[in-house]
Amino acid sequence: MNTNQNKAVEFEDLGIKEYQPAWDYQEQLMKAIIDTKIKNRDLPSEQHITTSNHLLLVEHPHVYTLGKSGHEENMLAGIDKLKEIEATYVKTNRGGDITYHGYGQIVGYPVLDLENFFTDIHLYMRNLEEVIIRTIGEFGLKGERSQGETGVWLDVGKPYARKICAMGVKASRWVTLHGFALNVNTDMRYFEYIIPCGIKDKQVTSLQRELERELTPEEVESVKTNIRKHFADVFQAELIYK
Repeated sequence: MNTNQNKAVEFEDLGIKEYQPAWDYQEQLMKAIIDTKIKNRDLPSEQHITTSNHLLLVEHPHVYTLGKSGHEENMLAGIDKLKEIEATYVKTNRGGDITYHGYGQIVGYPVLDLENFFTDIHLYMRNLEEVIIRTIGEFGLKGERSQGETGVWLDVGKPYARKICAMGVKASRWVTLHGFALNVNTDMRYFEYIIPCGIKDKQVTSLQRELERELTPEEVESVKTNIRKHFADVFQAELIYK
């Protein structure tokens, strides 16, 4: 049975941070968790060391990231165009295809030992979606799941269905990496240089586009607050602020 201590999640807001250092930091946290799990194999259960869990929120400068199963042809911009729009391009080890991260987008990286919660990647993804569905619901938007298409969508099943939050994760020894990207005040022009998530016939959107106004800094902070609140509720976790 999971204890409250096992479900404690350390929260950090990294502010604006380049993609690669943020990825390196995730890998560092993951390694520490896995190292602890390996040590525990040689200890009696009553002497097991509690593994840590983390939730990171961050905003990246313009970057396109390609998942390990993604297709490079979905990156439509060449080197010269990337320089012109001041964006970088990184191949990652997460699942999913290509996506964009940039200013005005809230990116969440849960680095969790799922053995403290449940050992079910499908349920983990559905829970992440639920966190975002509840978060955008605070703004009167009805987020939905689209069958076979990870992430959070609006108007599923209609010709104008559009994705507001992309997701892609990796797990090793039940420890998670990468996560979700919620478009808030995102410059949607940057999506014109890719086929987002490899899906050609559907659009992307943002809170700003749906509400037809830019969110104030206070509202952006409220989005982060709601992500934390709903994450704690959905995962039945206690958030600890670093």
